[in-house]
Amino acid sequence: MSDLRKLEVLRAIVEDYVHSREPVGSKALVDRHHLGVSSATIRNDMAALEEDGLITAPHTSAGRIPTDKGYRIFVDLITEVKPLSSAEKRAIQTVLSGSTDLDDVLERTVRTLAQLTNQVAVVQYPTSSSATVRHVEFVSLSPHQVLIVLILDNGKVEQSVFDVGQQLSSEELASLRNRFLPLLSGVPAQQISLVLEAAVALVPLGLRKAAQVLSNSLVALSQAAREERFMVAGTANLARSNVDFPLSIGPVLDALEEQVVMLRLLSEMAQDARGVAVSIGRENPHDSLAEASVVATSYGPDSSAKIGVLGPIRMDYPNTMSSVRAVARYLSRILAG
Repeated sequence: MSDLRKLEVLRAIVEDYVHSREPVGSKALVDRHHLGVSSATIRNDMAALEEDGLITAPHTSAGRIPTDKGYRIFVDLITEVKPLSSAEKRAIQTVLSGSTDLDDVLERTVRTLAQLTNQVAVVQYPTSSSATVRHVEFVSLSPHQVLIVLILDNGKVEQSVFDVGQQLSSEELASLRNRFLPLLSGVPAQQISLVLEAAVALVPLGLRKAAQVLSNSLVALSQAAREERFMVAGTANLARSNVDFPLSIGPVLDALEEQVVMLRLLSEMAQDARGVAVSIGRENPHDSLAEASVVATSYGPDSSAKIGVLGPIRMDYPNTMSSVRAVARYLSRILAG
């Protein structure tokens, strides 16, 4: 038997099953895919694929469906990720352009990716381990209450209201900001506490208490910025795919809700030469995702965070890979701009 034809038969089975969700028989393959051989020959090829563990019979019918191993072979045979259509590219650009707020950009991004793929879209917030301070702002809300804003160069904005413990005039607050900002500008977020410790010691005694509170607050905001988190959209798509999770959809929903499982998986996924990473079924190291597949890629100036799609193993991998990579590229451009 020709190995090339066997792979063609596998490709046809995967494509038909993804499209129809019905087990695929030899007659359907002959009718639809013009493989140039008889049904009897295709049946022999399918028997060989089944013996290799690439397809299986879900019940006692003539039809076969791909296994996790079969999907893996199919995905590995995708030599290049096809570009999106011009209409799809314009739609992405329209939705993602016009916003500079990181939360808004990421929300639009996952919503767009979920709509393109009809799956669950996830995006990690950019890591702040190497992010530096872009700007600091103090805004007086009342004699004791100050809104403190910390902006990092990766687009993250952390802000909160703090009680500084003493009454500050607008001039005094501006004076403290003008002391802190030049020292912090360009400093890695994880080094803020070291820089501010020396700065507070040089503040006049009358303002030192407030300066210490502001310093502690900025450190707290920088720690919050470094916490790993991600955003999700399209969870309802899982419900529509419920039939593709024969055991239970519950573990997948739990993994999305707990976040730590998804964050760990995304960090462990290594991209291939096509610029994407694909983890299929039991390839996932977490039992809760044994009936799911994840397609992801990196984005951002330092490619430290990932964006991707989670869905059933019966997934349209070529289009999903294409959508994930295209949206990641647009997102990277927006954050770089």
